[in-house]
Formats: sequence, structure tokens, C-alpha cells
Amino acid sequence: MGRGKIEIKRIENTTNRQVTFCKRRNGLLKKAYELSVLCDAEIALVIFSSRGRLYEYANNSVKATIDRYKRANSDSSHPASAAEANIQYYQQEASKLRRQIRELQNSNRHILGESLSSLSFKELKNLEGRLEKGISRIRSKKNEMLFAEIEYMQKRELELQNDNMYLRAKIADSERLQPQQQQTNLMPSSVYESMPSGAYDRNFLPVTLLEPNHHYSDQDQIALQLV
Repeated sequence: MGRGKIEIKRIENTTNRQVTFCKRRNGLLKKAYELSVLCDAEIALVIFSSRGRLYEYANNSVKATIDRYKRANSDSSHPASAAEANIQYYQQEASKLRRQIRELQNSNRHILGESLSSLSFKELKNLEGRLEKGISRIRSKKNEMLFAEIEYMQKRELELQNDNMYLRAKIADSERLQPQQQQTNLMPSSVYESMPSGAYDRNFLPVTLLEPNHHYSDQDQIALQLV
């Protein structure tokens, strides 16, 4: 069941009023903290109980926030003062950024082994530890890349060996089939082998080739002209 709507008026019962004050106060302080963290807002909260006890919360300081509030109220009636306040604020931010840049530049020089005379023994020891950790991470990454490259080259070598074996097998098959093809391309004919080696006319054939079933003497074996 949802909470019922409470009428906003003074609680007459002292005990109930004190309990409600504690609950609402804690909730208000929690909301102020969440607002300051989530929205990066400067918040100052001041609470006085009915008994005169003080409760406060500030993410900076109550006094600094109150002073800023007073300056904002006084600047609201003087636009020029507000502009000067903004200029001063941005100048302070620029000064902070310049200081951070100088610190980063000094840190880079220290990492390169430069400008070490201004460092104490403890700072040098901390710098040495940082460098050793960085070198360890760099070597680990380098070894990882080398192992990956070696693994790739080994796989590539195996692939090339397989391709080489396949090509050798193809060459061997080609050399084995080549003599058979040469023998097939020859024209073995007992007829032309039995003929004289001299030139002959394609229109004349021996009688023995035309009528192999008849027996003729050597004188009767004359060439017949085909018509």
C-alpha cells in the first residue's frame, strides 16, 4: 500500500514531532549530499531544532558558502561586479590548469631521468618503483606480441610445407603421365611398316592390300591404280 498524504501542519505531540524531525532531517541531509555529488553543486545546509541544536552540512564549508552567497547578493545589484567576479573565477581556473600542466611536464622529465636534483630520496625511490612497474608491463606486452608473431609464422610455415608437398605430387604425376601420352601420340601401323621406305603415291596400293584372300606370285603383284 502506498503512503497516505500527510497534512502539512505543526505536530502537536512532542514525541511524534521529535521522531518526524529526526527522520526528515536525515533525509534532507542525504538529499543535499546526493545533489552536491551528482551535480557538482556547492551546498550549505543549516538546521536548528526546536531545542536550539545546530545541524549543518556543506561540501565546501558553511562559512565560505555564506560568503559566496553574500557576494552574489551584492553583485546582483552591480552587473560590473558580477563580470569582475567571473573574470576572477576564470583566472583562478586558468592558474590551476597551468599548475597542473607544469606538474605533468615535470613528471615527464623525471621519467626521462631529467631534473632529478630537486627530488628527495623518497621521491626518487617512488619514481624508481613506478619506472620498474612500467618496464615490466612493457616487456610483458612485447613478449606477448612476439609469441603471437612466432605462432603465426609457425602456422604459415606449415601451410607452405603442405603447399610444397601438393605441388611436388602434381609434378610427379605429370612426369609419370608424359611418357604414356608420347606413346599414345605415335602412329604404329604394320601396314606402313611393311611398305618400302621409298616414296609412294597415295593412289596406288599393292594388290595384296586390296585382295588379301588371293595368292599371287611375285610377278603378279603389281600396283593397281584406283579410280
